[in-house]
Amino acid sequence: MCEANAYLIQDDEKKLIMEAVDTVEPEGDGIRLVSIFGDQKFLKAQIHSLSLVDHNIFLKE
Repeated sequence: MCEANAYLIQDDEKKLIMEAVDTVEPEGDGIRLVSIFGDQKFLKAQIHSLSLVDHNIFLKE
């Protein structure tokens, strides 16, 4: 399985936003995350970095 966990970086701390993220899409002034279970979240954020080997997505507002 290749899903990732999405984290929001705030004040140099990582906060878990969503597990099992399957889709990351730009939308307007932010990003929409969709999990393998169909859960969706919209964040006014941008991609800070990706760790593909570790299956992590790091976002920053």
